[in-house]
Amino acid sequence: MTGPNLRGSGAYVQPATAGARPTPHGSAFVEAGGDAFIRRAGKGLILAFYAALRAIRLYPLENAAVQNAAEELTTLTQELLDHEHELEMRVSGEFVFINAVRLRLDLDNYASFSHLLSVFRALGIGSLHLQRTPTLKEWQRFLAFLNVPSADPPATRFGELRAKLTHQELGVFEIGEPMVQSVDPEDREKSKEVAKKTYAQSVAVTKDLMTSVRLGRSPNIKKIKRIVQGIVDQILNEEASLIGLTTIRDYDEYTFTHSVNVCIFSVALGKRLGLGKIQLYDLGMAALFHDIGKSRVPSEVLNKPGGLTDDEWRLIAAHPWLGALALFQLRGQQELPYRAMIVAHEHHMKIDLTGYPRPIRDRSLSMFSKIVAVADGFDAATSRRSYQTVPLTPAQVMMEMRDNPRRGMDPVVVKAFINLTGIYPVGTLVIFDTFELGIVHAANASPEMLSRPIVRIISDEYGNLLHPGTLYDLSEQTATGVFLRTIIKTENPERYGIRVSDYFI
Repeated sequence: MTGPNLRGSGAYVQPATAGARPTPHGSAFVEAGGDAFIRRAGKGLILAFYAALRAIRLYPLENAAVQNAAEELTTLTQELLDHEHELEMRVSGEFVFINAVRLRLDLDNYASFSHLLSVFRALGIGSLHLQRTPTLKEWQRFLAFLNVPSADPPATRFGELRAKLTHQELGVFEIGEPMVQSVDPEDREKSKEVAKKTYAQSVAVTKDLMTSVRLGRSPNIKKIKRIVQGIVDQILNEEASLIGLTTIRDYDEYTFTHSVNVCIFSVALGKRLGLGKIQLYDLGMAALFHDIGKSRVPSEVLNKPGGLTDDEWRLIAAHPWLGALALFQLRGQQELPYRAMIVAHEHHMKIDLTGYPRPIRDRSLSMFSKIVAVADGFDAATSRRSYQTVPLTPAQVMMEMRDNPRRGMDPVVVKAFINLTGIYPVGTLVIFDTFELGIVHAANASPEMLSRPIVRIISDEYGNLLHPGTLYDLSEQTATGVFLRTIIKTENPERYGIRVSDYFI
């Protein structure tokens, strides 16, 4: 009897302290009292801002819900101004700052942070500065202006909003444009070279790790930690170059490149969710080790091209607890994050616990496990292997992760992953309405432009391939608001004889 030809990813295959300031005592992990207050009050302010925007969109100004939301905003603004004497709310990238203190992003406030970032970007607002507390009516009028729908580009809407504030005598709300950071082409090229070196070293070290565990030897954990630290540093400095290298997905080295790709995606996703640097190190270690149990599974079973027997499937399904056991044995000899064992054990369980291994009692999956499960599922489903010769396109996988609850992924983490990669993830081959071909290079920074990523145009309208191609922002419009290029479909790069990784290395 043959079992299902399913292995590798529980998501797609199944059987039938950043921002802290040092104290005078020298500890970099103890926040100054002022920062702690700003984080607490600032988080409350963002939540109230989100609630007020929603209320004023649903109800008229005189409604009690709008009144209560505006009162809460007024109270929290006054509290911050009494303590700080001025108040600036600034957005930069995926982060929100209150008076230069970065607010920590948690899953319970992800919706409010995302909505604020979305509204500010759509209006071209980089900062909001208050010298005094706005009155209840001033808040209501300001929020109403923010909710006015428009198809105009952000720069146009910013100018219109600033003019309205002046005309309506709402000067208490001082808005500023986003800070534009130009990227030196030479710096971008250096970053790309560092990313390639980091990726190559990571694959080599991961191969050595898996081989050592398979042969019963003790791997060099210090070397592995240095590799993970390099990945974290690269993601924090310039993530696009390293994420682009995940398109390599080497068929012959799949087990090793997969672990490195999952590590890269997990760290980038953890950064997007607001984890601090130390947490990102632990997450990166857990992600790199998540499939360590496969080193205990015979390679002929892992790479079998046909269907699996029941016994072979049981061997595959055992790799999570085998991984936890292997890491437990390693931890007795060397320092290893405890969370790595949890992730190795949980990353195929699914949030409804219908995955494998089945727990003996109810439990809640750790946040690290939820993050790694999403990264693992995405990379596994988009990779070609012995038993998956025609992988799904990145865009297909993203849609499946978002729309199919049976995949067992945390919807909030999936949403964050989509915000990280865009609807068309890095490496997706796309066709434009101009009949040119392009490869997605990076997600658009604006949430409203998730369907309009930064692409590399790699052919002309006649299909003549270009190398290295030209970077292009699909959000670019004419003076009348017409987009110059639009994606009309995604394609399998093999059909055109294109190796996507060639455009990232």
